[in-house]
Amino acid sequence: MNEPLLRSPPFRGADASVSRPPSGRNPGLTNEPAALVALVREARVGGRFWAAPAGLSGPPGTVLRPRRVKDLTAHLEGMGLVERRSALWIAPSSDRRWARALGRLVAAEGGDWRGDVDPWSVLTGAQALVAHGDDEWVALARIAGVPVRVLSAGRFGTPSDDALALKMQAARALGGAFRDPFTDAPATVEATIELLAGWRSILEANRPIVAACGMAWWKRSEIRRFLWHPQRRLRMVRSPARALALAQQAGGAVAIWPSRVSPALIADAARQGVPLVRVEDGFVRSVGLGVDLVPPSSVVVDASGIHFDPSGPSDLEQVLAGTEAPPRLLQRARALRETIVAAGISKYAAGPSVAVPERQAGRRLVLVPAQVEDDMSVLAGGGGLTSNLELLRRVRALEPDAEIWFRPHPDVDAGHRKGAVPDADILVHADRIVRGGGMAPLLDAVDAVHVLTSLTGFEALMRGRKVVCHGTPFYSGWGLTRDLGDVPGRRGRVLTLDALVAGVLILYPRYLDPVSGLPCPPEVLVGRMASASATNRLGWIAPLRRWQGRFMKAFLR
Repeated sequence: MNEPLLRSPPFRGADASVSRPPSGRNPGLTNEPAALVALVREARVGGRFWAAPAGLSGPPGTVLRPRRVKDLTAHLEGMGLVERRSALWIAPSSDRRWARALGRLVAAEGGDWRGDVDPWSVLTGAQALVAHGDDEWVALARIAGVPVRVLSAGRFGTPSDDALALKMQAARALGGAFRDPFTDAPATVEATIELLAGWRSILEANRPIVAACGMAWWKRSEIRRFLWHPQRRLRMVRSPARALALAQQAGGAVAIWPSRVSPALIADAARQGVPLVRVEDGFVRSVGLGVDLVPPSSVVVDASGIHFDPSGPSDLEQVLAGTEAPPRLLQRARALRETIVAAGISKYAAGPSVAVPERQAGRRLVLVPAQVEDDMSVLAGGGGLTSNLELLRRVRALEPDAEIWFRPHPDVDAGHRKGAVPDADILVHADRIVRGGGMAPLLDAVDAVHVLTSLTGFEALMRGRKVVCHGTPFYSGWGLTRDLGDVPGRRGRVLTLDALVAGVLILYPRYLDPVSGLPCPPEVLVGRMASASATNRLGWIAPLRRWQGRFMKAFLR
């Protein structure tokens, strides 16, 4: 059976196929061939792009793809000694005979050989490819701009084809019918290439991660999907020493949940030279609170640091400081932002419908969202300020004439986390305490938001509200907020709102489709949230957690 040239990695437990079998006459190529080839070349997708990189020290000379043992001598015909020694032999790893045959050949003739590898790690910069016409590497080589010599006729070329004919054959191989794996609806080839490129980026980042430590039991299923790679098994371990030993043995990295690992693990990893990859909740996270043990449908996976800690760089900071967003990405960010705002979505999806209080006429209305006082973002980015009551005092001092609404943090109000403030103390500085319902309706009603490091500030920016930052959240320092905290010198670049949204919601986080279980673009998760088709597989736990919270609040009084 001939596999499509554009195909998906072998995700487990989900139908990720992106190509439909032809029904009747193949629809063929409906796009400009040169433009389509350029898209695939830039995305580096097609064939087994998720296979291991070849690990070459430089671009190869002639790349040879024998199909049978007797092809070995045919490949050598006409090759000089120098060309033989610079040749790269690629053999399918599924047949052990190739390993033995090529090992003997390389020993006798020179050159190098590899088994099952990512074709793009070989073909980029190669001088030539020699292969049979039924080998998909022929099409990929022409897309990569590599000259090809075809040994026998096949669907990707014949020995008599010239370079132009081979290129057109490669372009035709990209035609056909495509499907959206999230909806099963027809998809364009451009959308398919973009999806495969996103999957490639995720898998490349996941490849070095061999162990994970500090992951709560109730989110491990999702974490395995977020960090999955088809060519290695992710080890979830409790022991930090075991995690570091596994990573050291494999020459890989350890994924950690920052709030659930000790400083000793971080210090030991540094001493042993083991890279740490930090995993944390995303910014459009789930339908329901993490404190209710609702697993995340979005996370960030950061190999440089973590976005909430301004003391060092993070992948997000590098994206925002160094990425020149093309017009198409900015248009996509704007559409995503408008969808989120229109649907009333915040970090935990759309909240229940609760009437927003009536504001006082003629007064500026300011919202102050409380935070969990021992949250890592507060400790790392609060500049020493952790008290919700002290934040409220400072806001009143800055906004003496404003109407101030104070929003307790739902995890604190539920009795699960630290940061509760007596209502009487709050009302010394605030005009009203607002509880219940989603955050989005409140943001639609107010004029400005004062935050320490709360994500609410970013959500307010998306809705066109003024934002004052008393700490140093990830969205401060880019020219869109009034910054009272210390902003790292690494920032300072002025961004448009949509450039910020592109980095924060599209380029930095990862998303899981709660229906198919596949890694997905943010638009898919937001669409599920807006249509209420996102569900919690651990829904039975939330009532128990609410009962536990009520008990703890009563016990602590």
